[in-house]
Amino acid sequence: MTNWTRTLAAGVVAFAALTGAAQAEAVKIGIAAEPYPPFASPDAAGNWVGWEVEIIGAVCEAAKLECAITPVAWDGIIPALTTKKIDAIMASMSITEERKKTIDFSDKYYNTPTSVVGAKGTKMDATPEGLKGKILGVQVSTIHADYAKKHFAGSAAEIKEYQTQDEANADLAAGRIDATQADGIALDAFLASEQGKACCELKGNVADDPAILGLGAGVGIRQGDPLKDTFNAAIKAIRDSGKYDEISKKYFNFDIYGG
Repeated sequence: MTNWTRTLAAGVVAFAALTGAAQAEAVKIGIAAEPYPPFASPDAAGNWVGWEVEIIGAVCEAAKLECAITPVAWDGIIPALTTKKIDAIMASMSITEERKKTIDFSDKYYNTPTSVVGAKGTKMDATPEGLKGKILGVQVSTIHADYAKKHFAGSAAEIKEYQTQDEANADLAAGRIDATQADGIALDAFLASEQGKACCELKGNVADDPAILGLGAGVGIRQGDPLKDTFNAAIKAIRDSGKYDEISKKYFNFDIYGG
């Protein structure tokens, strides 16, 4: 059994075994340092909270691992894994063939649609025709940036990249861009905020492209690392036990695991 403890000053969450035995070195779980509600974001006290943070806790408990959440800038999170600064990534990272050239993945632990949100009253939809002549904001080094460049750039939309999704949302609210594309759940959270309610609305979900958008979010691990089997077993365990659904129902009114 494990006990979830927080080291507030360092923004670290540890899952420590409550036994008298000496504890092994913590498995460092990399999350994006940029807020990404409702998956992971710091609260007013500096604690990392959200659906994905709770899932990390449940997975580590099921795997009997001592884990430490380690925030890393999104565009450096894969290099942090390959250079062993962290041991795994649980940051809503989609499983794609391109990424699998560099790292490996566990089985998926959720899968949600990709959406486009735009200014209220602006006629557009999530298609090349609907976004023609518009400025579309995306977060750099994401599947959404790759998708937008492939499907919406050129004769359709002008693509503007941001270091964080929050920056794209802020520019959308300020009228500096016409729309933004991201994970549908993350954009739902933006639309539920005071800023999002005032400015914006869902324009639709993009057409699927598994080669870019992937097959759901998985735990990123180094190629050949036996942690893959550990995480696969733990994900299955929390799904079978009902813990996954117990956590998910606090955040969503639908099945985030997906088909």
